[in-house]
This record gives sequence, C-alpha cells and structure tokens, in this order.
Amino acid sequence: MTTYNTIMSLAAGAGLITLVYFARALMTQKDIHIESWSLAFAAPGIILFTTGLHMTLTWPFAKYFPFDNIIFGEPSLGFGVLLLVAAFYLWKRGNTVTESGDPAAYLARVSRPTSLLVFGLGLCLVAIACAGIIFQLFAAPPEEPISGAFAEYPMVEAVFMSGLFALVGLGALLFPFALRDVTHGTSFTATQWVTGVAWGLSGLGFFLFGALNFFTHIGLIVNTMG
Repeated sequence: MTTYNTIMSLAAGAGLITLVYFARALMTQKDIHIESWSLAFAAPGIILFTTGLHMTLTWPFAKYFPFDNIIFGEPSLGFGVLLLVAAFYLWKRGNTVTESGDPAAYLARVSRPTSLLVFGLGLCLVAIACAGIIFQLFAAPPEEPISGAFAEYPMVEAVFMSGLFALVGLGALLFPFALRDVTHGTSFTATQWVTGVAWGLSGLGFFLFGALNFFTHIGLIVNTMG
C-alpha cells in the first residue's frame, strides 16, 4: 500500500503550528523577521503541494484504500498551496509588511480574500471527519505495530483521526472571523483564541502522529513481506 501520510502528516502539523506561532508573534512581538517566516511556510508547503498534487491526480493511489486520495491528498494540496502563497507573499512584500506600522493588521487585511478558500477547506475537513466516524475509517491492520493493537476496535482510531480533522476544520471555519479586530498589542479575542488552540492542538497531533507513522509503516511493511 503506497501512501504519503507519513511526511504529509508531519508537514501538515508543522505548517499548522507555524501558523499559530506566526500569528502570536505578529500580535505580541515588536520586531519580526518576515523573511524567516516565509522560509518556515515554504518548507512544509513544498512537501504538501508536491505529495498532495501527486496523490490527488493518481487514482487510486493506495490500491485497497482509494478514498485516501480524497482524505489525505486533496486537503494536503490545498494547504500546501496556501502555505506557498503565504511564503511567496512574505518573501516579496516583507519590507512593505514591516513598514506598514502594524504588520498584524496589515496581513489580516491582505488575508481576508483568501479566507473564503480557507473556510471552504474547513467544510471539507468537517465532512472528512464525519465520514471517518460514520464509515469507521483510519483503522490500522493488525500487522502494523502500535496502531494495529486497536485493529479489532476500529472506532478508536476513527475517533482519534476524525477528531484531528475536525479540529483543523473548526479553526478553518473560524479563520475569517478571527481576522477581525487584529491589532498589534491587543488581547486575543475569543474567536482568535479558539482558532489558535484548534490549530495548535491538531497541528501537534498530526506532527507526532506523522513521526510515529515512520516507525509503524516500516513495521507494517516488514511484517507483511514474503
């Protein structure tokens, strides 16, 4: 079974955590090195764009799990494009952002038109989360180390993974509203706080799960060889 949800998950988690840290830096720090943040967005963006594009255009990518194209490929492609667009803009317009007087408010205004796509991706992620629960997806085969221990209880991993997708989706749905009242030095609004927590927790979950998958997927291959 061929999938990219090892490096995909790691990159998605890193991208989400980076977004939260960047937003916090914009709101609380006086001196921000914009170019360094463009690099931080570009690295996971390239990974997600290339693997997501290949997975989206190759059908079925995983022989026994064709729905992986939709679940992992398409959201990764969308998120990768957004990260690359953000990286390119910050790289090209870093000085303009810095000289605006309030980089947080300036970037909030710049991001508002893009928030429609982010909101749409949030709807898609919530739909994936619902499908994961209803159809009991994401269960690992018994041959897979660690995750395979729950093979007889498919709802365990279905709830865990669907919860991660739902959290990212919640943050994406709140994103257009979180862009309101963005000003450096002010307290976070309730919407901004919930968005940051949703993306921070889900980002950490995907980050650690992706790292774990490097062991469990290798073990699955070894246990099914021959």
